[in-house]
Amino acid sequence: MALTTTTSKSTPPAPAPGASGAAPALSVGKKAAMSDAQFSRLGKIIYERSGIHFPDTKKYVLESRLSRRLQELEMDDYDQYISFLTMGPYQQEEFQEMFNKITINETSFFRNEPQLAVFENQILPELIEARKSVKRLRIWSAACSSGEEPFTLAIQIHRSLGVRLMDWRIEILGTDISELALSTALSGRYTDYALRTTPPLMKQRYFKQNGAFWELDPQVRQMVSFEVLNLKDRLAAKRHGQWDVIFCRNVLIYFDNAMKTQVATMFADQLRPDGTLFIGHSESLRGLDVPFEQMPIPQGFCYRKVAPGAAGNT
Repeated sequence: MALTTTTSKSTPPAPAPGASGAAPALSVGKKAAMSDAQFSRLGKIIYERSGIHFPDTKKYVLESRLSRRLQELEMDDYDQYISFLTMGPYQQEEFQEMFNKITINETSFFRNEPQLAVFENQILPELIEARKSVKRLRIWSAACSSGEEPFTLAIQIHRSLGVRLMDWRIEILGTDISELALSTALSGRYTDYALRTTPPLMKQRYFKQNGAFWELDPQVRQMVSFEVLNLKDRLAAKRHGQWDVIFCRNVLIYFDNAMKTQVATMFADQLRPDGTLFIGHSESLRGLDVPFEQMPIPQGFCYRKVAPGAAGNT
């Protein structure tokens, strides 16, 4: 596996207290207050760079998640932080730091098992039959966080193909905007908490305990590659070609309708005509002008592309 992007080597240093242009350090326990104007500016920056939308009612969420970062940087003013985020040599590194603060990478192996059962027992057998002449499967796990989802899919494919696996070319790509989250995926080492929803037999078969961590079977690890990718970057997504299955679960909830439409349209472009899109159980494409129709599979939360001009997003 390879992380096909350059990752930052260090956290950007905090401005020295008392240095020119730097505000005095925060007192211990003191939190900076975020004005409406500062919230608007930060919200615009976040939206333009990631597509994540913070409505006015979520100002307190952004403020609470960034206040600790200001303390780490010894800043007591969000204007100073905005300058640090948008000017100077550490913009990209600080965006990564900020993104790790404002998002919650809540995931685990075999999360939402009924939906995964739909993939393994219905969608995957159909794909194996449809691709038996080329013996190639391509699956994209978008916004995969620390890798539990794509590795779960790899385990399911490994279990389904069995001894036939050596005859197939399996390409599973996990992407995320967070380099920190992907560093865990690249290690293939997880805590008990990451395996909390893993069936005992799967845990016994595919993981080996090493101290406080569980290490994933090397054969499964090599089935998945990882890459930093921003879902706003359609060109980056396009260069990977088309996929048989795309998973993007519990991500659309962070987007407004414009961004949802943009991302779903991009997924449609990157799916094969008979491909399947899986989204989170609390998400929907209903009401969006996108070429998808929901498949009538209970617990599936999955969509197929529709022909141009046909009714979709049902």
